[in-house]
Amino acid sequence: MSLNVKNVDSLSFAGKKALIRVDFNVPLDEHFQVTDDTRIQAAVPTIQKILNDGGSAILMSHLGRPKGGPEDKYSLKHIVSAVEAALGQKISFASDCIGEEAIQKAAQLGAGQVLLLENLRFYKEEEKGDEAFAAKLAQLGDVYVNDAFGTAHRAHASIVGPPKTLPSAMGRLLQKEVEVLGEMRNHPKRPFIAVLGGAKVSDKLGVIEALLSTVDALVIGGGMCFTFLAAKGMPVGSSICELDQVAVCKRLLDGSKPIHLPEDIVGLNAEGNYATFGIRLPEGAKGLDIGPGTAAAFTDVIMDARTVFWNGPMGMFEDPRFAAGTKTVAQAVADTKAFTVVGGGDSAAALAQFGLDDEVDHVSTGGGASLEYLELGDLPGLAALRGAPNVR
Repeated sequence: MSLNVKNVDSLSFAGKKALIRVDFNVPLDEHFQVTDDTRIQAAVPTIQKILNDGGSAILMSHLGRPKGGPEDKYSLKHIVSAVEAALGQKISFASDCIGEEAIQKAAQLGAGQVLLLENLRFYKEEEKGDEAFAAKLAQLGDVYVNDAFGTAHRAHASIVGPPKTLPSAMGRLLQKEVEVLGEMRNHPKRPFIAVLGGAKVSDKLGVIEALLSTVDALVIGGGMCFTFLAAKGMPVGSSICELDQVAVCKRLLDGSKPIHLPEDIVGLNAEGNYATFGIRLPEGAKGLDIGPGTAAAFTDVIMDARTVFWNGPMGMFEDPRFAAGTKTVAQAVADTKAFTVVGGGDSAAALAQFGLDDEVDHVSTGGGASLEYLELGDLPGLAALRGAPNVR
């Protein structure tokens, strides 16, 4: 489908205050230092475009999942220095995202200046999509820009609210993400292979169904593989298995598209010791990674592809004992001559852990958003921008 959404490069922001929804949900260490600024760096091109035009930028984001109000550990004050380093300039910070301080600091912004608002999720109204809360955010700016691909699949107040009243556009990051994913979804070079991992089939059933209508083959690892193996009548021991999804997996396996499943498994035996199994796990055994034979077979499938989409680790890669499968698949995705897209989340974390994040064509900044876009071809954030008033 056509995006039919204005982008920041088609506009001039001279003299305008741009209210920008960014995704600065970045990891912090115990000293509140940013340990990975990828998402901050990804927003820089959009912010710089607006500042270079002679506009000012009001940045709003969430951080973590605060419960029931402000929590210091989730304050965006902790990332001010990281944002300043990425932009190469000082910025202002408002200790609330609405209210008098935010209104005053936004009003005082001059051309080329930047204001960061406090965590949107300190208000429960954000995740509820509350219109009154969205209106309070919208009054801070003249123009709204969505550059938060990682949350564009959520109908939150800061995503779908401001475009109802403000002229709006998508930022460069959001545009790049949907263009790359849209091209892969609609016009992939073939063979097109999708590699899916993660714990639960139920979490990814929609995207599995959508991908099976597009891909030439599916590769399944991670915890979800055991539900598929159970659908083939294999005993899976104590491994994670969604019994209510077995019939669905059987139907998918009986379809016309090949689904590659593990042929050996690494995990813990009934006594809790490291062990390698075939695909029939003994009672009490728990599978926690694909085995070496499977990793080699999956590599062959990936190397023969011309387009590869990977989302979800092959096992519990955070534990070195169960990281080999994910590492081998990550290396194959890095080495193949195919066009490669990694769908954010744990897959992106694994790539970074193995030092391979620069070896793929596109690493998405949003795991859930990339899956939803591949499934539906649209996102609530994009739909909201299409309905926005024209930029004056």
